[in-house]
Amino acid sequence: MIPKKPRITIMFLILVSSLLWPDLRGGVVQAAPPVQRTVLPNGLVLLVSQEHSLPLVTFHLLIDAGSRKDPEGQEGLAYLTARGILLGTSGHTATAINEEVDFMGASLTSSATRDYTTLSLRVLRKDLEKGFDLFMEALTRSTFPGEEIRREVKEALAAIQSAEERPMAVAEKAFRRALFLDSPYGHPVEGTKESLPPLTREAMVGFFKTYYHPNNAILTVVGDVSAEDVKAKLIPGLTKWPMGEIPNERFPIIFAKGPSTEKIDRDIAQANIIIGNEGVNRENPDYYALTVMNYILGGGGFSSWLLEEIRVKRGLAYSVVSFLDPGKYPGSFQIVLQTKNSSAREAISLSLEQMERIRRELVSEKELEVAKKYLIGSFPLRLDSQEKLANFLTQVEYYGLGLEYPEKYPFLIRSVTQEEVLRVAKTYLHPEKHILVVVGSPKEMGID
Repeated sequence: MIPKKPRITIMFLILVSSLLWPDLRGGVVQAAPPVQRTVLPNGLVLLVSQEHSLPLVTFHLLIDAGSRKDPEGQEGLAYLTARGILLGTSGHTATAINEEVDFMGASLTSSATRDYTTLSLRVLRKDLEKGFDLFMEALTRSTFPGEEIRREVKEALAAIQSAEERPMAVAEKAFRRALFLDSPYGHPVEGTKESLPPLTREAMVGFFKTYYHPNNAILTVVGDVSAEDVKAKLIPGLTKWPMGEIPNERFPIIFAKGPSTEKIDRDIAQANIIIGNEGVNRENPDYYALTVMNYILGGGGFSSWLLEEIRVKRGLAYSVVSFLDPGKYPGSFQIVLQTKNSSAREAISLSLEQMERIRRELVSEKELEVAKKYLIGSFPLRLDSQEKLANFLTQVEYYGLGLEYPEKYPFLIRSVTQEEVLRVAKTYLHPEKHILVVVGSPKEMGID
């Protein structure tokens, strides 16, 4: 579709939500700063939350342009493009950008994940306009200078090489590759040793021109900023950012069907182990029951079944955890642990047994209550700084959870029953079809 020409009159679609969240005792709720949601004529979703305790303003921009958008054979393109927007503009070199940021005592960062790219600015209230101008310059006038890009590629390759020395990083890459097969989630965000060197400045410019548009983005502003500031100092610059035609996305959801085992030989004393299977996306309505289930199984520290069986009772591992890794599209469920090579086989067997157990047994009322209290009580810790609040609000918008989400979250968790925990465990845990990756000494482990 050809984007429509923006209208001259700015139409505000504002939803003011008195966000609420539980206190740390798991009880009722405190009011959070209201949030104004505005959709600009160029399609940009703008969220503004005033918080005047400190003379600071935080900008958090999300662009739906993560590594899942990398063209085949150009893995790492989204990552390098995200890094490249701060390497020079038509008005500033990379050095000049850094000097401006340092002079203001601000921070300006960019990064990419598998789903999206972010550009974040934290600036003193007195430097709001100057910081915002630099933010928009990086966003709209990046030049991707060749010398800086080549330096960035070298640094990325060095980081990939360094990761090869970390056994768990090796295991995680292998697990994702084994589970996701040809899915866009299967390759590392930063690319590979093979894919990075051929990437060109022209490819980055093309990626930038394709995806970096307001109708493909969410901007959250949190801090010491007023409605007048937004209208007078931010809106005019934001509306000049032109819309673009965003390509239709094809995302094949292809998971490996185990059981399968990949052993990676390393001369190390500890076996690094990942066991898991396909997961869910963040918008799955079973996410909350799965969160409670996972806390009881392996996400709840010393109260979890996995830690009790593997560490407390048998002393086989210092740490063993399970977690959900949802995304815009279905992600993974993982159990991660380290143990002596000689005890790897037993630890793997015990992990699978606990997966089976939670699929056939009702958790106790006490276990359920402990999980709920922790999940509800710890929720405010996600929002205890400007940066966390800005990131949280952006995620809420991105995943379509609704600005009333902090108010709903305690009720969604409290409503989970023993029967639901059993149901989601049966539905989403697949010990009989697990993907297993082990980095260690195969001879000592005795794993077939």
